[in-house]
Amino acid sequence: MSWFILIASGILEAVWATALGKSEGFTKLWPSVVFGVTLLLSMGGLALAMRDIPIGTAYAIWVGIGAALTVTWAMAFGGEPTSVLKVLLILGLIGCVIGLKLVDDSH
Repeated sequence: MSWFILIASGILEAVWATALGKSEGFTKLWPSVVFGVTLLLSMGGLALAMRDIPIGTAYAIWVGIGAALTVTWAMAFGGEPTSVLKVLLILGLIGCVIGLKLVDDSH
């Protein structure tokens, strides 16, 4: 269950990061509200997951999921330029996140 919570929290990290950018310095109400709610849920989930998953592994996976999804969303829908190198780096990041999960399970 902790792994499910951690993955969901990583997804919520991408949501709050995107909402933060759309809030334009907290001058837009709804993106600011989405930011605040998803930030609390994401951090709360991370804290719950850390009860069973080591802090280094949990934090790295949480950040990795959030970063990969945020940049992928920005390239797909936010006008951020896409390149083969960026896609390869995101895939490498995802590979590292999966590797951390596999290493954690083996100990």
